[in-house]
Amino acid sequence: MTTEPSKAPPLYPKTHLLAASGIAALLSLALLVFPSSDVEAKKTTLSLELESPAEQLTQEQDAAEAVQATNEPAASPFAQIENSPEDTAQAAVQVEAPVAEEKKGPDHREVIVAKGDTLSTLFEKVGLPSTSVHEILASDKQAKQFTQLQRGQKLEFELNPDGQLTNLHTKLSDLESITLTKNDKGYVFNRITAKPTVRSAYVHGIINSSLSQSAARAGLSHSLTMDMASVFGYDIDFAQDIRQGDEFDVIYEQKVVNGKSVGNGPILSARFTNRGKTYTAVRYTNKQGNSSYYTADGNSMRKAFIRTPVDFARISSKFSAGRKHPILNKIRAHKGVDYAAPRGTPIKAAGDGKVLLAGRRGGYGNTVIIQHGNTYRTLYGHMQGFAKGVKTGGTVKQGQVIGYIGTTGLSTGPHLHYEFQVNGVHVDPLGQKLPMADPIAKGERARFLAQSQPLMARMDQEKATMLASSKR
Repeated sequence: MTTEPSKAPPLYPKTHLLAASGIAALLSLALLVFPSSDVEAKKTTLSLELESPAEQLTQEQDAAEAVQATNEPAASPFAQIENSPEDTAQAAVQVEAPVAEEKKGPDHREVIVAKGDTLSTLFEKVGLPSTSVHEILASDKQAKQFTQLQRGQKLEFELNPDGQLTNLHTKLSDLESITLTKNDKGYVFNRITAKPTVRSAYVHGIINSSLSQSAARAGLSHSLTMDMASVFGYDIDFAQDIRQGDEFDVIYEQKVVNGKSVGNGPILSARFTNRGKTYTAVRYTNKQGNSSYYTADGNSMRKAFIRTPVDFARISSKFSAGRKHPILNKIRAHKGVDYAAPRGTPIKAAGDGKVLLAGRRGGYGNTVIIQHGNTYRTLYGHMQGFAKGVKTGGTVKQGQVIGYIGTTGLSTGPHLHYEFQVNGVHVDPLGQKLPMADPIAKGERARFLAQSQPLMARMDQEKATMLASSKR
């Protein structure tokens, strides 16, 4: 006796199928009422990336500039700082929109310079005779710039229906491009220089290794890191004072073309907390056009001498009256400070002055001695060589490179021996109190504070916003 196999129960109850049909109908109706293009135009992305504060600020400013485009240009370079706290505290919003691609005609050719390429080989790749290169180069003296090719560079060719070159174009940099255009008399050379938009950017960093690594991780370039060290170099010895947990905030000028950063300007304001003590700096240009850095309340950052003549060096020997000389092997007063650094590291003049000596001096080897007014004198020994233009009898400016780290004279390794004298008496340069420069003039104090206070407030606000975002 056989039995028929029982029928399998339906996968879904009828009530479920009816519900699904109803939902599908509703979705179809929604798509008719709200086309997909409208939905895409409203798609947003919240940028909460904390590793690169400079990028976060750039996105905020892009959004702000888009809104401001219909208004009059801001009269103040700090107009962005004057927004309400509610405005600047907003997270960066980026609206995604389709980008229209530039249509290239059938007579348009593009080639990328590869290793071994010349202008002749590139002409051959687009179907032009290599002999036409001579005609191009002879058309204008500046046309020879097209022969200075870099690997990865793109050249764009426009040809007429007969296959002859009518236009040649290439970018030399983000800011500069060159073009050759054919006319009745030959080819005309033209240089196009883009003018970047200048805006301000903000970075914040905490030192957990070295200053350079922490600054790079925060989004600060090497050159701006050096500028920051120079600004605070009168108060902070970056060779020995930096500690883990120190932190900094910087607002600087950023140059942008088509939304891309193409360079940086000067630091506008900065704050550095070292060993629990906070130092501030604001760049100010007076009515005579001279720029300098001052504390937030108007005192000059510039003093008569900088703390250390070598950036980021390590102190290998301090000022001492009873140090055992490493070569002479006997007790001998060490009347200066030794800064160990790689051979060739630049050495800077600690202050303005007259060069009393730029030459050999016994165990000091290659030495520079500078007289600063009637009271102060500094000595720089064991140099590898002298900077161009530094000679006995000449003058130098504070921060000017005067020579390079070496091992000349009685030296066991590359380092700078640095001495500081006051009225002919050797003193410890690490402990010497430095004379101050003049503060902001009374007649310009109100103008200075009108720039300084918004910059300080912006750094406070930017930092608070970042910290709040990181805790979410």
